[in-house]
Amino acid sequence: MQTCTVHLIRAAMRFVSYQDRKKIAAALRPIYTAPTVEAAETELLAFAESDLGKRYPATVATWENAWERFIPFLAFPPELRKIIYTTNSIESLNFQLRKIIKNRGHFPNDDAVIKLLWLAIRDIEDKRVRQRAKEKGLPANQRKAPPRLVEGAVTQGWKQALGALALAHPDRLGPYLT
Repeated sequence: MQTCTVHLIRAAMRFVSYQDRKKIAAALRPIYTAPTVEAAETELLAFAESDLGKRYPATVATWENAWERFIPFLAFPPELRKIIYTTNSIESLNFQLRKIIKNRGHFPNDDAVIKLLWLAIRDIEDKRVRQRAKEKGLPANQRKAPPRLVEGAVTQGWKQALGALALAHPDRLGPYLT
């Protein structure tokens, strides 16, 4: 299991005073952008020994406690890390789907569950489409509607990530890319 980098940073920031947040965020960045596990560990140790690390030992402890769940993230190339940096969209969808299943209760068979989940996903996307339609024509910095959920969602850097995946796992992706 991998820990979401954004949530790890937020958890570590719980212990940081407001005036030090930018400094701590800058000091943590070399850890999660390190090219290897060893480099990240070196950066974490350097942070722990720094004035900020000594001032906020609970921040250091948060990273140390999540370390084994965090390091799988470092196995991915930088292009892919940008895509999987956060799991917020996945968690949001899962929350909405769990809520629908919980409210429904029991199902006569697996097909009933699949049908309900598919209809729920379509309903979620329809709501998002309506929100985006209301904001059509507004400048990008004023739009608050969520992006596409199902098909055609735009992910920044996806082509670079796909290229990195194709190089890392040619046996898995090769047949699908030709």
